[in-house]
Amino acid sequence: MLKLFLFFLLTVAPVYALTAQSHVSVPVEDNIYQILDLAVGRGLCRPLPVSKPYTRAAILSAINEALGAEGAGRGRLNAAERLILENERKKYTGKKDGLDMERGRYFAAGTLFKKNIKINAEAGLKMDAEFSQAVKAETETAYSWGETLWISAYLKGDIGNHFSYDAAISGGILRAERKQNGTYHAYYRGFEDHGEFIDRELPAYSESLAYFPFTYKKRWDSSVFFFDELNSSGYKTFPERTAGGYAINGDLAAAFLDGTLTFRFGRLRREWAAMSPGSSLVFNGNAQPFLAVEGQFQPLSWFSISSLTGELEYFNQDGIKISSWSSQNAFSITMLEFNIKNFLHIDFGDTVVWPKRFELGYPFPLLSSFFYQNNIGDFDNLAMFLDIKGNVTGIASAWVSFYCDELELQPAMGILDRTMFAFQAGTTVHILPLPFSFIKLSYTKIEPYCYTHNRNFVPWYNELGDRRTMETSYMNNGVGIGYYLPPNSDELLLRFETMAGRATNIHFQYQMIRHGADFGPNAVDGSAYLSELDPDGRDEKDVLKKYFLHDGAYQWFHVLKAGAEHTLNKLSAKVYGEAGVVFSYFTNIDGPANQGEPSPYRIVDEAPYSKSTTVILTLGVKLFPDL
Repeated sequence: MLKLFLFFLLTVAPVYALTAQSHVSVPVEDNIYQILDLAVGRGLCRPLPVSKPYTRAAILSAINEALGAEGAGRGRLNAAERLILENERKKYTGKKDGLDMERGRYFAAGTLFKKNIKINAEAGLKMDAEFSQAVKAETETAYSWGETLWISAYLKGDIGNHFSYDAAISGGILRAERKQNGTYHAYYRGFEDHGEFIDRELPAYSESLAYFPFTYKKRWDSSVFFFDELNSSGYKTFPERTAGGYAINGDLAAAFLDGTLTFRFGRLRREWAAMSPGSSLVFNGNAQPFLAVEGQFQPLSWFSISSLTGELEYFNQDGIKISSWSSQNAFSITMLEFNIKNFLHIDFGDTVVWPKRFELGYPFPLLSSFFYQNNIGDFDNLAMFLDIKGNVTGIASAWVSFYCDELELQPAMGILDRTMFAFQAGTTVHILPLPFSFIKLSYTKIEPYCYTHNRNFVPWYNELGDRRTMETSYMNNGVGIGYYLPPNSDELLLRFETMAGRATNIHFQYQMIRHGADFGPNAVDGSAYLSELDPDGRDEKDVLKKYFLHDGAYQWFHVLKAGAEHTLNKLSAKVYGEAGVVFSYFTNIDGPANQGEPSPYRIVDEAPYSKSTTVILTLGVKLFPDL
């Protein structure tokens, strides 16, 4: 990256002012996506695609449209909202030529060689320092802590009017304690010689103890290095102790026909088909980044088609070679979108996790992967999805989302474990006249075995008679691609968020999360990503049945929290914090789990299913954020 940076500095002609990078992506974690989602709901700008991230050009266009909107009542910007949008616009325009110490970057622009091709380059640094502490109320002693010191160096810019680039390398110190709760069993049958019964016993880990449930995101690629064990055996999957890690991300992007046709080749976080930021069931922003080629074509104002194919990364649980041997997967998704102005949105499509091979059908956007598998053999993990969202301008929007992993139409299909799907219903209500404020209420249900897949023999990975089965669960680098909850879970979420001025964001949130235990004597089948549903035994008498909460042990979380983020423009910094309490307990039934019949449940407090009340505080500062 340094060589590339020096190349640009030595080859640019006399410097002149240009706008910011046009086609590089804006991270899906940026608050601008929430602002634009509200702007669309109030009719301030046209409907935006539900395949994210957006390019800077697309975000600038939407901001300018909202600032130029001449609405009335609920469709009109108030003074505070106008300042917020103008402040967001400054993040992408008005670059200062040369060294900008206040922003931690260097910006140069000119022409490439002797050709009249405009080019610019921006190099800079970012830093994120975070500390999180959890205290168990029962003992009033430190329960766990997490810490992060993460530094990134980046280089990005434009080449001509159509191409942009963005490269970043990051690294730092990490700690996020968790514990092994026990083990869980991944059952599968019928793929070994003589069809003998196989029982894989795998470790079951808790969530990161110093953070709120299901919120911690891995920053590092592959694995981390424990500082107290600097050798090959210290190369681990998770920083339970203080460790170092790295990440390399970037993208090459192009846009043609005034942005109607866009392409991207990159490794970064994405979110598709989210009816509210962070809510996608099929391709969530919580998923780990992976390298992919993607494209979007919007020939009409009310219709677009998006497609992506990339290579998933293995989870280093048993060492590099052993872990990756059975995890050699690619991922494809195709999505169609329809928008009737700002009133109605519909999208649908299909996805597939497939062992890597020279396969052209899945990346081809004009074929349905779901049906195409019938032409080449059923070796892959196919799914379909559908989202419908209605909007009453300036008042509220409501949506339903559906993700189907596998269904078999027959009587009593609603209680069969092999009916693997997820659904979500939600609404967002605008709160006026508070600036860009809303209340969100949603309910999400993830059925048992959803996002999982039994390991399978595939023709391309059986060399010399080595009968290794391939893993095709809906995961990348040990993290789910879909919703952030694991299989056999549900969630009730209530969130209030407001922007107090142009630089401060405040939120309050309540969650109730319930998840089938994947450890202990009454673990519920289908509650972990590596659970494997028996592909045989599909007769009614043999099939597994599900009775949510009534078929084993379940962990309940009640989460109350509040947080704020404030931007210090003069110091090029963001400070943020979040505090709250997590009430956790288990319910269990009398008798063994997974018996195919519902049983009454009760609250228990006995090992390994015990109660806890945890107070959590997270504080952080970001220096030189992407302003």
